[in-house]
Amino acid sequence: MREKFELDLNTLHTKLIEIGSLTEVALGKSIRALEKQDIDLAIEVLEQDVNVDQLEEEINDFAILLIAKQQPVAIDLRRIIVSIKIAADIERMADNAVNIAKSAIRIGNEPLIKPLEQITKMHKLASEMLSLSLKAYHEEDVALARKIAEIDDEVDDLYGEAIKELLQIIPENLEYMNQITQLSLVARFIERTADHATNIAENVLYLVKGRHYALND
Repeated sequence: MREKFELDLNTLHTKLIEIGSLTEVALGKSIRALEKQDIDLAIEVLEQDVNVDQLEEEINDFAILLIAKQQPVAIDLRRIIVSIKIAADIERMADNAVNIAKSAIRIGNEPLIKPLEQITKMHKLASEMLSLSLKAYHEEDVALARKIAEIDDEVDDLYGEAIKELLQIIPENLEYMNQITQLSLVARFIERTADHATNIAENVLYLVKGRHYALND
């Protein structure tokens, strides 16, 4: 029975890594769609989001079945609970990729009024946070989980800079108000993506330490 349970836990773990990989791809495509103003690529992100949604449902169903059948205790129960929470955060990240793609579609081929410097930096850091959070989960690495929270502070600083710049250019660019609004939303979606990565890091700490830590405070 224990051997079968370990196999099931590994299956759950594999599904979690898979949903993380799908989301990393979606985030990468969404920012490229924005940078290159590639509407077809943005639509591709929207169409492929169903794969992430389906996989999250599979993870939830599988985890609930494990709890019902095996009635796990202590660390095993934490692993299952954490997997459900992490899958939810990853799915929200994928939703943010969809939202970025929608903003790219709404901007369309309109000339960009400013370089996307802060936004691309934010995106790079948020993507790194997702990758590191999955690694921290895979290796149950507490030190790596704490590092993710430090990167989140950088994302927050860049978010503040991006919004400040966008607000400053409004008076002379009223005809581009739609684009300014969409770029502000994109910055917010990326900032939220980083927050979800931090949530994953917090759940890694809970998994290893058995208590909750608020890394964003």
